[in-house]
Amino acid sequence: MKRLANSFLQDIPFICSMPAIAWQIFFMVVPVGIIVYFSLIGPEFIITLEHYRGLLHSSYILIIFRSLLLAVMTGFTAFLLAYPVSYFIAMRAKKYKTVLLFFLTLPFWVNFLVQIYAWYFLLEHNGLINTFLLKIGFISEPLMLSNSLFAIFLVMVYCYLPFMIMPLYNMLEKIDLRLLEASSDLGATPWQTFYRVTFPLSMPGVKTGLLLVMIPAFGEFVIPSLLGGGKNMLVGTLISYFFLVARNNASGAAFTCLSALALLLTIILFYAVSRLWIVSKIVERK
Repeated sequence: MKRLANSFLQDIPFICSMPAIAWQIFFMVVPVGIIVYFSLIGPEFIITLEHYRGLLHSSYILIIFRSLLLAVMTGFTAFLLAYPVSYFIAMRAKKYKTVLLFFLTLPFWVNFLVQIYAWYFLLEHNGLINTFLLKIGFISEPLMLSNSLFAIFLVMVYCYLPFMIMPLYNMLEKIDLRLLEASSDLGATPWQTFYRVTFPLSMPGVKTGLLLVMIPAFGEFVIPSLLGGGKNMLVGTLISYFFLVARNNASGAAFTCLSALALLLTIILFYAVSRLWIVSKIVERK
């Protein structure tokens, strides 16, 4: 009886995780399986790759490439902007840390559509930015800011920036300050300490932040629809077109799988490059 009770106590963590496992299965694994099924099933329920062959066209490849490029640019721009902010909050803010983190969470209190529409009124032809630049005489005619890839890129960086700041801050805050002091005592300059100690230790946060930004940016639908003006088709807008407008579930499923494969290969390449960089730093230290 005692052995049975001990066995039950050991299984409690697994039993408690069952709702989360069921959630993952029903709302992630099953939908993905349905998408793959529709992408492979042809007439009379025969497995075929015909849906994929129809997508091997330069226009579809260009859309995937454009979305990948935009996602990568959004991720690395967010990284360049987020790292100084995360570093300041984690290393320098001290007693103001809580207040600054509170301000970082404020965008999550506002509806996503409201944020995008606010940028629409800022970037439109007669918007606040063009009006201000005209008033100060910086430009002679309004700039074409909205309905462009630049507008999509700018708003995606704004919307996904907190997703980069948070994991970076989490990793930087955990760094043992004694390591930085030891590096300084051994004669390293502040830049050398950052490059050889701080940045390598924060790499898990960099990877997590890039994934949290690049993956949703790659398949973003709302921002391109509202700020792209329909001029630049991206992965998210094309998938919605296949499913909601053309009612072509097979092609939509096939394009979803094809674009997901392209994103997965990009992520694998990113991890391989970062791994090689870490290995080179270890060899350099030896």
